[in-house]
Amino acid sequence: MKKLRIGVVGAGANTRLRHIPGLQAIEGVIVEVVCNRSEASSRSVAEAFSIPRIANVWQDVVADPDIDAICIGTWPYLHAPITIAALEAGKHVLTEARMAMNAGEGEAMLEASLNHPELVAQIVPSPFTLKWDATIKRILESGELGELRELSFSKALGMNVDSNAPLNWRQDRKLSGNNTLMLGIYYEVVQRWLGVEPERLLANGAVFTKQRRSGSGKELVDVEVPETIDVLAEYENGMRLSCHMTGVELGSGSDCYVIAGSKGTLRLDLKAGQLMKALLGGKESVVEPAAADVGDWNVEADFVNSIQKGDAIRLTNFEDGLAYMRFTDAAIKSLAEDSAWVSL
Repeated sequence: MKKLRIGVVGAGANTRLRHIPGLQAIEGVIVEVVCNRSEASSRSVAEAFSIPRIANVWQDVVADPDIDAICIGTWPYLHAPITIAALEAGKHVLTEARMAMNAGEGEAMLEASLNHPELVAQIVPSPFTLKWDATIKRILESGELGELRELSFSKALGMNVDSNAPLNWRQDRKLSGNNTLMLGIYYEVVQRWLGVEPERLLANGAVFTKQRRSGSGKELVDVEVPETIDVLAEYENGMRLSCHMTGVELGSGSDCYVIAGSKGTLRLDLKAGQLMKALLGGKESVVEPAAADVGDWNVEADFVNSIQKGDAIRLTNFEDGLAYMRFTDAAIKSLAEDSAWVSL
C-alpha cells in the first residue's frame, strides 16, 4: 500500500501527546512535515519526533504535492481556513476540536467537505466519556430509565481564578471565537448519546476580571469570553438540559453527567471514573461496561482507516461538529440578549 504522508500544522500539547506519536505508530504512515508558530518551535518538534522537514507557513504544507493529509493542531481561529484550503488542494483533514470559531465557519467547512466527498474530513472528538458511551447509549435505548426528564453536566476549573494572570487563549475571542470554557466539548457528548438537538436555550454568565494583560503582556485588554456560564436548553419532547461550566472554582471541583428519567437515573462521575445507575425501588450500583463496549482513544487510527479502507467517520464528522457549534453560538447570542431564549 502506498505510504500515507501527513503534514502537521500546529503542534500544541495534544498534538505532541496524541496525534504525532499516534500517527507515527501506524504502519505505512509518515509524518513528513511540521509547521508550528515559529521556525524554532517547528524545528524543536521535528527533532523531538524525527520529522524530516519543517515549513515556515501553513500554506506551504497545504500546497506540498507530497502531502496526502493534514493534521491541524492549532487554536480554533485557523481551523476553517486551513481545512477549506486543504480540502480544495485534495488533502484529507483531521482537525483538532473545537471545530471552528463559530457556526458560520463550521458551515463553510462542511460545504467544502461535501464538495469533496472523496476526502476524509474528521474532527477530534470529545474524549472524556469514550469508555462508557456504548453502555450509556445501550441503556438509553433499552428504555429502562423510562421517560427522560433531565440531563445535566457540570465542569469546574480554576483557570480564571487568578485576576493577575494574563489572558489565556480560551479567553481570547480572536483565537477561540464563540467557544466558551469547555461547554462545546461537554455538550458534544450529550449530542452523541441522544442524537437530537434541543429546540431552544438560554444562557447566563459572567466575567469577573474585566481586563487582563494580553499574551504579550504589553497591554490590558477587555475580557469578552465568560469566565462562568450556565445554559438551560429544552427539547421537543419536554426534556431539559442543564449545563454549568465555571473557570473560577478551585479545589477538586465537579466533573459529571446525570441523566434522569421517570424510572431511573444514570450518573457518570468522571473524577471517580464510575458510571452509577439507580432504578425505582432499588439501590444505586456501579455499571461496569462489557469488554466489547469499552471505548478508547483511536482518533489517529480511525482517521487513517477512513482514508485507506473507506470506513465512515463516527467520531467526529463535520455534521456533528456543526451541531455543537450551533449550540455554542446560541449560548453566546443568548448572553448578548440578556439571557433571552434563542431558537436552534
